[in-house]
Amino acid sequence: MLAPGKRPGTRPVIRLVILATVLSCTVLAGCSAWFIWNTRENQIHQAEVASSNVARMVGVQVESALKTASMALADIAERVEHDGNDPAARRRLASHLAELADTFPELHGLFVYGPDGAWLATSLRSAVSGNNADREYFQYHRKHPGPEVHIGKPVKSRSTGVWIIPISHGVYGRDGTFLGVAVVTLQVNFFERIYDELNIGENGTVVLMLADGTVVYRRPFDDKLIGTDLSEGNIYGELRKRNVGSAFLMAKVDGLERLYSFRRLTEVPFLVAVGRTKYDILHTWQRSSMLIGAAAVLISIMFMTFGVRLVRQMAIRDSLDRQLRSYSEELERHNVGLLRIAHTDKLTQLANRRCFDEMLEQELRRANRDGMPISLLLMDLDYFKQFNDTYGHVAGDECLQRTAQVLAAQVARAGDLAARYGGEEFAIIMPNTDQAGAAAVAERVRAGVQALHIPHQHSPTQTVTASFGVATLAPDGNRVHSVADLVDRADKHLYTAKRTGRNRVCAGEDEHSTL
Repeated sequence: MLAPGKRPGTRPVIRLVILATVLSCTVLAGCSAWFIWNTRENQIHQAEVASSNVARMVGVQVESALKTASMALADIAERVEHDGNDPAARRRLASHLAELADTFPELHGLFVYGPDGAWLATSLRSAVSGNNADREYFQYHRKHPGPEVHIGKPVKSRSTGVWIIPISHGVYGRDGTFLGVAVVTLQVNFFERIYDELNIGENGTVVLMLADGTVVYRRPFDDKLIGTDLSEGNIYGELRKRNVGSAFLMAKVDGLERLYSFRRLTEVPFLVAVGRTKYDILHTWQRSSMLIGAAAVLISIMFMTFGVRLVRQMAIRDSLDRQLRSYSEELERHNVGLLRIAHTDKLTQLANRRCFDEMLEQELRRANRDGMPISLLLMDLDYFKQFNDTYGHVAGDECLQRTAQVLAAQVARAGDLAARYGGEEFAIIMPNTDQAGAAAVAERVRAGVQALHIPHQHSPTQTVTASFGVATLAPDGNRVHSVADLVDRADKHLYTAKRTGRNRVCAGEDEHSTL
C-alpha cells in the first residue's frame, strides 16, 4: 500500500529513464570504441598487406638482378675457359663485357682478373690498371675452388669510387687450375632509384641486408650505413625466428617504431624489410577516431542532458503532485472539519438542527424504500426558562451540556443520531427501531437526566427533569409519509407528556400508524 502523498509509478519511471540513459550512453560508447578499434585493426592489416607486397616485390627485384648477374658470370667464365688469355681473346672478352653491360643496365661493371689479381678485361670504356688480389671475393675463390657464385659485402669501387656489391665467380681450367675471377658489380644507387618510387610514407624505410646482417642498402639512403652490421637489431632478431612475417619494431638506426614486413629470400642470401611508421599508418585513423569519439561524447552528453532534465522534470512534477495531494488532503481535512462544525452544535457538541433535518429526511427515504420502521424521540427540559431566570445563562448552558452527555451515552448504535433540536429541546433519530425500543431509550434518557440531580427550585422534584414524545412509523407500501408527519406526531406526544405532568415519556396510541 502506497504511503500518503506518493504518486504510484513515479519512482520506477525515473529509474527506467536513468537506466535507459546509462544504457544508451554505454551502448554508444561501446559501439564507438568497437568501431574505432576495428578500424584501427583494419588499417594496420591493410598496411601490413601493403608492406608485405612491397617486401615481396623488392625481393623479386633483388633475385632478378642477382640471377642476371649469375648468368653473366657463367657466360664470362665459360668464355675465359674456352678462349684463353691471349691479347686477342682479351679484346674479344672486353667487347663482350661491354655488350653485356649495355644489355643489362642493372649491372654496373663486369671484370675479369687473372690468377695474380691483375685486370685482364673490363666493361669500362677506358683502360684500367691495377690489382684486386686483396679483395675478399678474390681470396675466397682462391681458397674455395668450385662453380658457386659468391656475393661479397658492399665495397667502394676502385675504378668509380661508388658503393658496389661484388658478385663473383671463380674461373678454373679443365684440370682445376685457378685462372682468375670474373666479377659483376651492382651499384647500390641502382636500388635507390627503384625504391625511392615506392609509396611507403614520408618516414618509411626499405632495408636490404646480406644473410649475416650486413647492410647493403637502406632507404632513406645514408652512405655511412652501407656495410654496417645490424645483426643485433630487432629486424634481424625477428628473422632468426621466422623467414617471413610482420611486426611493430623499434628501429636501431633512428629509434622510430614501425610496422615492418620482412622476409628471407630463398634464392639468394639476402634479407629484405619494408617498414612504415605507426604515425604514417594511423594518422588518418587518428583523425577519424577523434571525430567519432567527439561525436560519441557529444551525443552521450546530449543523452545525459536530456535524461537529467527529464528526471528533474519528473522529480519536480512528483514533488508538485505530492504537495498538491498534501494540500488536497489538508483541504479535505479542513472541509471535513468545517462540515463537522457546520453539522455540530457548538454548545452541546451534538448534531445541530441542520444535520438533524438532513439525516431525518435521508433515513425516512431509506425506511420507505427498505420497508423498515423508524422512530423519532423529541425531548424538552422541564421549566427551563425558569431555570435560566433563576440560575443564569451560564448555569443553563452547563445544564444543556450535561443533558447532551446523557443523550450521547444512550445513543449506542451507529445509525442513531442525537441532536439539539433548538433551545432546550433535543431529538434522537432511531432507524429500524419500533415503538417499544424507542420508548425504552427515551425512558433511559429521562432517568439519566433526573439522575444528574441538577438543582431546580421551580421543578416539583426540585431537580432538572425532561419530558419526551416518541413517534414511530412502521412500513406499509400503501402510503408514504413525510418528515413533517413524523415530527408532528413526536411533537404532539411531547406536548401530551408536558400537559399530563412532565418528567415522563409519551408514545400515545396512534404510534401504530404506518408509512
